[in-house]
Amino acid sequence: MTSSPTASGSRLASRLGFSDRVFVGPAARRLAREIEAGLDLVETGLAEDLRVADPIADATSRYLYEAGGKRVRPVLTLLTAQLGEGNVPAVVDIAKALEMTHLGSLYHDDVMDGADRRRGVPAAHAVWGNSIAILTGDLLFSRASQLMSNYGDRAIRLQADTFERLVLGQMHETVGPQPEDDPIAFYLQVLADKTGSLIAAATQAGAIFSGAPAEYEEPLRVYGEKVGVAFQLLDDVIDLSSKPEDTGKVPGTDLRAGVPTMPSLLLTTEDDEASAALAAEIDAGVARIAEGEDAAILDEPLARLRDHAVTAKTLELARTWTRDAIAALDPLPKGPVRDALTRFAQSLADRSS
Repeated sequence: MTSSPTASGSRLASRLGFSDRVFVGPAARRLAREIEAGLDLVETGLAEDLRVADPIADATSRYLYEAGGKRVRPVLTLLTAQLGEGNVPAVVDIAKALEMTHLGSLYHDDVMDGADRRRGVPAAHAVWGNSIAILTGDLLFSRASQLMSNYGDRAIRLQADTFERLVLGQMHETVGPQPEDDPIAFYLQVLADKTGSLIAAATQAGAIFSGAPAEYEEPLRVYGEKVGVAFQLLDDVIDLSSKPEDTGKVPGTDLRAGVPTMPSLLLTTEDDEASAALAAEIDAGVARIAEGEDAAILDEPLARLRDHAVTAKTLELARTWTRDAIAALDPLPKGPVRDALTRFAQSLADRSS
């Protein structure tokens, strides 16, 4: 690569949407160059591996990949791989497989949630219909499994276990908590399964397939899962105030579709009349949208939810999960990888500041 150390670190930080605080100092910038070199291999490989002979499958499977994305999961795999042998072929392939798995889950999620847009473009199901979007997700999952199968039982089991948790998380979100479930704990488990499991697979896989010491694997798994939960909690906050032109999604997409978020769940635990009235108003709006009314009827109630104390509570909960994620890194050796993981988690928390 020809970029300077400063440019390389800045380019990677910019790609992730975080500040340059993630890669601070000469050692961190050297680390950033290694990650970028690996990410170039991942991008080249994905562009090739997502090609399909069938013209329809080729167009649909490349659709969300070509729409962009931050490649957070491959970056984390490449980052933790620097605790071992670095960007070896197995690490690059596993990083590709995990990104394909993530992409496949997006096709399915958008169908389940009825999302109109993803990454600034119309959702795949809005272009080709639900059936093709679902089948495209299935195709990406199969491609990911093919890549994983090249690296033995450990890789296959990692993929299978992660995929199972993704499915269970989506299933539980769809069915909702049962009478014996605590709604808040239930929701956190859904986040751990739907989001945390794949990020945990990414951070753990970098250590496993680079030959890093085995004692690093569990701390990295715990770190990844907690970062994933924090990431989603922060998204719940950002979603209420996001601009569609910045995120590619309509603010409050999940709530408008009847999918609860942490602020809405916390709202139901408040005991004042104003909170109860707002919760009832949002529920009524969701029901009216389901019957065909314009989703804009929730614009004003969601604005009030954004300014409610429960949204600030969600932000603090996310920061607690972030702190716990950083604490999980204690068994790792001090150095640029641990520092970058710490700053990465802190930068996630700063997204909503």
